[in-house]
Amino acid sequence: MSESKKERGLKRLVLDVLKPHMPLLPELSVELSRLSGVAGVNISLIEVDKNTESVKITIEGNSLDYELIAKSLEESGAVIHSIDQAVAGKVIIEEVETHES
Repeated sequence: MSESKKERGLKRLVLDVLKPHMPLLPELSVELSRLSGVAGVNISLIEVDKNTESVKITIEGNSLDYELIAKSLEESGAVIHSIDQAVAGKVIIEEVETHES
């Protein structure tokens, strides 16, 4: 991939994911961090049920491959409920809070 495509590629994904108790969060985060284009992974536990865990997964990198990430999660038994944030371009633009409710 050319440098300009990497510069403008997908930089951050925030995913709402339902996963089984295994793999444990540290194992899943390391597994995701090994994927091509991934620079860092943050997984936060939101809720625990009898058989599952609801987690928020934040992934950052220069050129993330959503399909590869989704396939890796699926192989670990997880299901993506929603894409809560997607950031692309040369830089990461943070969400700006406005005065509107």
